[in-house]
Amino acid sequence: MHPHISFTVSRKKIWRKWSLAVKIIPVILVVALLKYLFHRYNLEAMELNALFTSLVAGTIFLIGFLISGVLTDYKESEKIPGELATSLITLKDDTWTIDKSRNSAAAKKFSAFQKTFVNDMMGWFYKKIKTKALLEKITEMNEYLAALELEGVQPNYIIKLKNEQNFLRRTVIRIHTIRDTEFVGSAYAIVEAMGFLVVAGLLLIKIEPFYASLFFTLLVTFLIAYMFMLIKDLDNPFDYSIHGESGTEISLKPLHDVVAEFEG
Repeated sequence: MHPHISFTVSRKKIWRKWSLAVKIIPVILVVALLKYLFHRYNLEAMELNALFTSLVAGTIFLIGFLISGVLTDYKESEKIPGELATSLITLKDDTWTIDKSRNSAAAKKFSAFQKTFVNDMMGWFYKKIKTKALLEKITEMNEYLAALELEGVQPNYIIKLKNEQNFLRRTVIRIHTIRDTEFVGSAYAIVEAMGFLVVAGLLLIKIEPFYASLFFTLLVTFLIAYMFMLIKDLDNPFDYSIHGESGTEISLKPLHDVVAEFEG
């Protein structure tokens, strides 16, 4: 591999790993400034007590509850690009087989349609094409399947192609639901409120020496903010329209490979 390409790949991996932490830096700087001002003007009016530590523990518990639920859906979503790629390749192979065995004009037209459809699907992932338009494209496959049937293609091929069409439709609707549905919105609200209260409490609590107080304030703020942003990011693993395939978005490499195969 060329050294420049290797460096670029390594840089992308590092950014994917630390991008969330970098996004939190402005929040940490603001909290650090507020903590200094609270200390400078003697606004630290609270003492550390058991009730506050219980609030922190409750916040951590809710974060754990949220991330366990979101991770389950995320792991299931990781399989989707590979399954879509397999379905598209199956359509391509079966259409090619029909074309070669029968010199089918309908199969040739269906192959040309599949090439544009793959590109449309990649555009849909980046929200350049609406879900309704992509579903209409999937429905359009019926015309090609009907033409194949009129040419006398064996019913088992038609049934197999129809099954792949149904799988594509079902998967597109599933992805649309995942990226447009938030996981337990009320749970997000309570975690946001408790996170805000924890940070506010840390600003008001007086711990000596000041640098120890600042350290723990920033550490807890970083952990809560990072975990909350991670959960929000994991909740929509198909959000490619803004930052592309970075952060915690699921890799579309299987589909990129399919596009390259269709164009090859």
